[in-house]
Order: sequence, then structure tokens, then C-alpha cells
Amino acid sequence: MRIGDAAAAAGTTPRALRLYEQRGLLPPPRRTTTGQRQYSPDDVARIRVIRHLLALGLTIDDLHSIADRLHLLVENPQRPCRRTDPGSPGAQVVDRRLAALDTEIDRLSSLRTRLAHHRHHQP
Repeated sequence: MRIGDAAAAAGTTPRALRLYEQRGLLPPPRRTTTGQRQYSPDDVARIRVIRHLLALGLTIDDLHSIADRLHLLVENPQRPCRRTDPGSPGAQVVDRRLAALDTEIDRLSSLRTRLAHHRHHQP
């Protein structure tokens, strides 16, 4: 299927697919004789996994660092995210993202407290 059809099937845009390819999340797709990208159902499944992980809060850079392991989720989308090997690349990426989220939550909580304090102490 062509890029527009693959993007629609995965719930995204052709621009996103080109970005995923550029950033190494998707292998370069086959091309027609006229140079158009051709995507397989496996490619669409990988795009769906990428979109799901991005929706969970991981970044493109996070996914780039584990791009060689994304096929594991394509093969088994229900694969549990266990910490059986804390040193695994996937566990490290998740741990870094959780730490970044915790830091951002702390920053936002502090900001909210200061703003609420300011509101209550205005003349």
C-alpha cells in the first residue's frame, strides 16, 4: 500500500511516516518503479506500535535508541513490559522516561503551589 493508505491505516499522517523513516524507527520501505513508497501490513503494525509508545509518553529519541527491538512488540503487541532484566535497553529507556516525567510532575506541582499561594495572597 502507498504512504497515504498506510498512514490512514495506522492513524497517522504521511509526514509522520517519513519522519519515522528518517529517524530510523522504520526501515526504508520498498519503492515502486516510479519511486513511491510501498508499505506492507507488517510495516503498518510497526507504525501502530510506534504510535502507541509515543502516546505512552516515550519520545522519538527514546524509540530510536531501541529501534532494533521494536519488532518484538510488532510480533507480540500484548508483550508484558517486565523488569526481568533491569539492564536491558528497553528497561533503561522506560526508567529514564519515568524519571523525566517524575521531575516534570514535581516542577509542575511546585509551580501550581506557588501560583495558588500568589492567588490567595494578592491585595
